[in-house]
Amino acid sequence: MPGDSAGAGYRTRIIDLQLGGHDYRIRALADRQQYADPDGLAERAGIGSAQWCLFGQLWPAGRVLAGAMAVFDIAGKRILEVGCGLGLASLVLQRRRADITASDHHPLAEPFLRDNAARNGLPVVAYRDLPWPVDDVPLGRFDLIIGSDVLYERQHVAQLAALLHRHARAGAEIMITDPGRGFGNLLSRALRDQDYSVDATRCAFDENERAPFRGRLLRYRR
Repeated sequence: MPGDSAGAGYRTRIIDLQLGGHDYRIRALADRQQYADPDGLAERAGIGSAQWCLFGQLWPAGRVLAGAMAVFDIAGKRILEVGCGLGLASLVLQRRRADITASDHHPLAEPFLRDNAARNGLPVVAYRDLPWPVDDVPLGRFDLIIGSDVLYERQHVAQLAALLHRHARAGAEIMITDPGRGFGNLLSRALRDQDYSVDATRCAFDENERAPFRGRLLRYRR
């Protein structure tokens, strides 16, 4: 049931789901009408009122990515989730004891991630505030970088491609779940220029969806 979030000015709800044979309880925003930025933190981060609620939804692309991470070979890999939002994929990886760092630029992404980790009996997930256009040298490089539905606008393609260039190791893999917003092909083109091979698999993002599917699991290797 939706409820107040300790007077924070927005309402939340609990979503129960199962992934990889484990039950998860995820606290999310009650709906897409929620908005509260009393201290102007989101505004200063460049997040407007129309985009404010997006981090706090459990999107189909996030579920697809989390499902993929429930079975992905993580042995010896340092992993980064970009634009994590509620961080479901990071929580799945934390349960598997992966070396996972979640990242976002929304001021509430970290407290929601911390709350959901505790809600599921998991240790705190390492988190980094990561605005894509800013060079974050101390973050280092990763063997696997993942993201779900992160290409909302055309400029995100160049920003993400540059971030991947900075933070992906030489033999890195990239996995992005793309619901079909139209910018996935531009990212694939940019990553080919970084010597990645591209494997795009169309898949259902909703249990009621029928082929041909619009959504894709984009996997890049080099």
